Amino acid sequence: MDRLTRMGRRPTPPGTILTEMYLKPREVSLTAFAGAIGISRKHMSQIVNGHVRLEPEIAARIGKVLGTSAELWINLQARLDAYEAHQSVKDWTPTVTFRPAA
Repeated sequence: MDRLTRMGRRPTPPGTILTEMYLKPREVSLTAFAGAIGISRKHMSQIVNGHVRLEPEIAARIGKVLGTSAELWINLQARLDAYEAHQSVKDWTPTVTFRPAA
């Protein structure tokens, strides 16, 4: 059993963390933040609401604007992507498996 299976719950999306831990405490509007990172408010809203993935370039911009690392945001998205991929294949069985070389 791997770590994602043991976790038992879906990882928190990066947009939720961005909103709850960074924007709300600083009283920064979505419109102001979108402008600061150079994307439309609509695109920022889609990221925050989990309708689109947080792409690496946007993650790097978020990191620069908030004084965090791009890796923080990229890793949050990667954890979510890995969890969702694992969920989508949990009932799939391979027809063949290849063992590591001796």
